[in-house]
Amino acid sequence: MLTGYAIDAFRETDNDNADDDDVLLEEFEDEIDPWIIEAFKKLGYDTAREVLKAPREMLVEKADLEEETMDEVLNILRSEFED
Repeated sequence: MLTGYAIDAFRETDNDNADDDDVLLEEFEDEIDPWIIEAFKKLGYDTAREVLKAPREMLVEKADLEEETMDEVLNILRSEFED
């Protein structure tokens, strides 16, 4: 706004399909406890698709989550990509 120019920011992805864009985990802070998001980030997962592709059992163990909590988180993340 200071310069009068409009700047559009785009994130490069490996997939050219716009329907398959990934979502940063921070965008789920209103649905997922921030400490869970931080646990995923410490494991190297920054996006919803990265978490969904990771082995569930490993996430439960490494992020120190209960099975039920992990299922809820995965359902929230999956719902982002459903039509």
